[in-house]
Amino acid sequence: MKKLIIKASFLLLSLTVAVGCKKDIDDKFNNPENVLDPNLPGLFTGMLNNDRVAAKYWNVRTFLSQMPGVYAQTTYISNGNTIYQQSDSYSQQYWDDFYTPGGNGSGTVALYRAMEKKFNTLSSTDQAAQRVILQAAKVVMIEQAAKMVDLWGDIPYSEAGNLTAKDLIKNAKYDDQKALYISFISDLANAGTYFKTATSTAAFAKADILLKGDVNKWARYANSLRLRLLMRISKTDETTAKTAVLQMLSDQTNFPLVDGGNVGTYNPGSSDILLQPLTNNTNDLHDAFFEGSWYATDYMLNTLMVPANDPRIPVIYEKFGETINGKFVQNPTYRAMPNTFTTNEQETNWRKYAVLDSATFVFNIKLPGILITASEVNLLKAEAYERWGSTTDAKTAYDLGLKQSVAFYYYLNSVNPGAYTKADVPSTATVDTWVNASTASYGGTQTDKLAKIATQKWAHFGVLQSIEAWSEYRRTGFPVLTFPTNGKQVGFETPPTRLVYPAKEKTLNSANYQAVQAKDTRKTKIFWMP
Repeated sequence: MKKLIIKASFLLLSLTVAVGCKKDIDDKFNNPENVLDPNLPGLFTGMLNNDRVAAKYWNVRTFLSQMPGVYAQTTYISNGNTIYQQSDSYSQQYWDDFYTPGGNGSGTVALYRAMEKKFNTLSSTDQAAQRVILQAAKVVMIEQAAKMVDLWGDIPYSEAGNLTAKDLIKNAKYDDQKALYISFISDLANAGTYFKTATSTAAFAKADILLKGDVNKWARYANSLRLRLLMRISKTDETTAKTAVLQMLSDQTNFPLVDGGNVGTYNPGSSDILLQPLTNNTNDLHDAFFEGSWYATDYMLNTLMVPANDPRIPVIYEKFGETINGKFVQNPTYRAMPNTFTTNEQETNWRKYAVLDSATFVFNIKLPGILITASEVNLLKAEAYERWGSTTDAKTAYDLGLKQSVAFYYYLNSVNPGAYTKADVPSTATVDTWVNASTASYGGTQTDKLAKIATQKWAHFGVLQSIEAWSEYRRTGFPVLTFPTNGKQVGFETPPTRLVYPAKEKTLNSANYQAVQAKDTRKTKIFWMP
């Protein structure tokens, strides 16, 4: 087994493989990086074919498990003295992948601006036929842009992609983060309304590698993403959030959501918004996890899951064990290394503790990219009902969210085509006992209930949705986590509240950076933080 400390030669080899293993898209789509006159369907496929969304080595290894996962404690890495220090090179790559194609992402901004430009050259007839593609692309753009705001705050947006859109060489200004969020929420409302009555087309269905041109799912996606963003701002702009969210929840005929049909034993593969791997994919995440984030996290397993006898444990973790006298001896129980362990203690004792499950996470070539799930949506509903409506409705949504999280993780476990032991789906009675008669059960004061909602949502996001986990942790303050500070580098004793802008961005866009420089500290709050 590989140690927590990564050998440089192995990392270089992994990087070479990651860069070399570009996903192949059918030749029917133009490559937007290499053609002078790309088409809308091809550009849209390029936007969706995003390694920052898919379950890919480089994103998990260098970003999700190294920064937001550590700051939210959904991943466990070597407890060195720079554990809370942002990697400028890796955050620079994430930043660049949002704006420009050619890296480990799709270049969401550049491709969307190219789509806008192309759309404006079409005849009115062609525009009518292809508007559905542009609307879907806008939802994709907003989902990624909202993450950028959640990570950095103010970002270049309205003027970003000028070279692509207007053949204009101009550095983009930074847009105000709250104004961006309000515009995202408004645009998503319009998208939800549009898709409610839109008609799919053959070209849309062919290009849409995410939802196969299903306009009902696009409506649900837009509305659910809007619900997420409204709840994200609800601690600092409660009036706006409350009014819009209660309207949505009281009229789900006009505002359908990704809610799994409000059934606990739903099918995530047909309901959730998941970017499935291409059929020729043969890569899994074992290198990403073995290089340091393979281990069970302390609060998640020891404090939250084990005391509740959480039925998700067998598909999220393995007990692991040690080889004694030539024979592998499994650990007797599920337990995680304490997060207070030093790097030396981790390297000496890690075999005695649980690790991520092989079938679900480590060797699963069918692991999808996760955009939004029914469990998240119902836990968002639960928070809204508890704060602004009926606690009875809140409990119903909370219980459903927990049951759907169980279904979701067993689904991930089941799709692995390899020869790994799959876990048996727990019985209804087992799940009901966890939901109704454990430390996870809904009850207590309103503060207690809201803490349970936030904590279970954090747990559901887990290792693969660490950006959302970190965002919700910063917004809600739950779960109540402790971070070891002994021996940490001066100025980096605790996790940040935001990422600082990458060095190259500050240099290349220096004139516009001056307007946001005063905010560019690791302890500046994102606007939605209370």
